[in-house]
Amino acid sequence: MNEVSQQILGRLSSASGFLSGAALSREFGMTRSAVWKHIMMLRRGGYGIEALSGRGYRLSSMTGTPSGPEVARFLNTSAFAREMVWEEELVSTNTTARVLAGKGAAEGLVVSADRQTGGRGRLGRSWESAPGVNIHCSLVLRPRVPLQRIPQLTLLVAVAIHKAIASLLPDLSAAIKWPNDIYSDGRKLAGVLCEMESEADCAHFVVVGIGINVNQESFPPHLSQSATSLLLASGRIASRPQLLAEIFNHFEPLYHEWCEVDDLAFVLDYLERHAWLKDREVEVSRLHGKIAGRVSGLSALGELRVVESDGTVHLIGSGEATLKQ
Repeated sequence: MNEVSQQILGRLSSASGFLSGAALSREFGMTRSAVWKHIMMLRRGGYGIEALSGRGYRLSSMTGTPSGPEVARFLNTSAFAREMVWEEELVSTNTTARVLAGKGAAEGLVVSADRQTGGRGRLGRSWESAPGVNIHCSLVLRPRVPLQRIPQLTLLVAVAIHKAIASLLPDLSAAIKWPNDIYSDGRKLAGVLCEMESEADCAHFVVVGIGINVNQESFPPHLSQSATSLLLASGRIASRPQLLAEIFNHFEPLYHEWCEVDDLAFVLDYLERHAWLKDREVEVSRLHGKIAGRVSGLSALGELRVVESDGTVHLIGSGEATLKQ
């Protein structure tokens, strides 16, 4: 779907009834024949569009893809996801978002794709995801906060994702796994990857990548014991555009509050109540070695608090935590 077709789809989506071909022709500066070609393109893409002589066009059904016009129906944000770039396939939404951010894209821009050919997670790992059933998106942020606070965004986004899932699937048991994942029944549902462009003590922009297994029915053997989806965990098909909108509906106010305070204290209670690692014995791999102990909670800065068997307390700002066998 090209940009003009997306714009026409958005206009049809916002209309309360039929829109005449003449009105669309004037609004988009094209002939009525050109409007018809875009309507046919949208129909081929799966959108239900009625056409009645003398009345025009009316959108009757959507496809369920997490694209701008479909997500917009559920948004109550002021800026986040109000501008969306949607592609059926990208190498990586984070890569595309970084390019656009580098060219001056405004805070709140979202890049979304139905399929990624080179998606990645933390520590350079690949993010494997089936096309057409999951969420792959990236959000551009321009926070004016000290650089050392940027890593806190990962947990803040995790809170928004957890709240969004809870609002749509209240019976689903999900938890936040430090520092960047959502788990259900010991398996990974979602992940967050934040990448920053900065110099000295200034962040030019941050790209927040979000990957969520939504309606995937199965996983390859090497992931079947470690990954799950909302469908597998709840038994229900979830609306991808509604879920994506709910994430930004929750995240935008959290982000603005975070920009005005000094740490994560205002969401610490939520993080603690829904923490997957709390009171578990873990081993945390870091750049300079490993630490083993029991997780007693998080600090207001988002650090994992690990207590060794001898009582030594460590506050860990980054690393990979795994349960001790």
